[in-house]
Amino acid sequence: MSVEIEPSARSFPIVCVGGSAGGLDAYIRLLQNLPGDMGVAIVIVNHITMMPTHLHEVLPRFTTMPVELITDSLLIEPDHVFIIPENRDLHVYDGEFHLEAISKPRGWPDVITVFLRSLTEYWDGRLIAVIVSGYDGDGAAALCGIKDIGGITIAQKLSTAIQPDMPQSAIESGCIDFILSPEAIAQQIVRIARAEG
Repeated sequence: MSVEIEPSARSFPIVCVGGSAGGLDAYIRLLQNLPGDMGVAIVIVNHITMMPTHLHEVLPRFTTMPVELITDSLLIEPDHVFIIPENRDLHVYDGEFHLEAISKPRGWPDVITVFLRSLTEYWDGRLIAVIVSGYDGDGAAALCGIKDIGGITIAQKLSTAIQPDMPQSAIESGCIDFILSPEAIAQQIVRIARAEG
């Protein structure tokens, strides 16, 4: 007899941080200002395709939370930082991550958009979508959907982004709640997490 995961076990907030070029600077500044016991899962969706990611090796020195490279069927847990692997689309279902072949192998990937849309369908907890430095506009197309289900959307303040294209596209979607520096984004996430507790 399989053990069903209680709905409450999947009701903690997920923060999706989407970025690309220049994103590492934003991820570091964000994590350095987040406590490790907020009861929130941080998922970094860096939209690279062919180059292997090293974020799971670099970022542990900037946070007290465990940092894990996502594998298929990995359980989503609060107070962890999860990193998307290269060249995969990321989905959630039944409290777990699921990896699929990338749906857009050529041109600018849309892995952030794909993941955010999966969250709106299959995650019971609060959603916070954060778009930071990067080229193109990945993620922007899913932001209104996040807001439609009561989620919070945040774009990195353009003057603080190494590559402002991605947060600019997010702002132009018309569905951004806050435009903040990485440090101020961290403060906002803490406020939301504490309100949820």
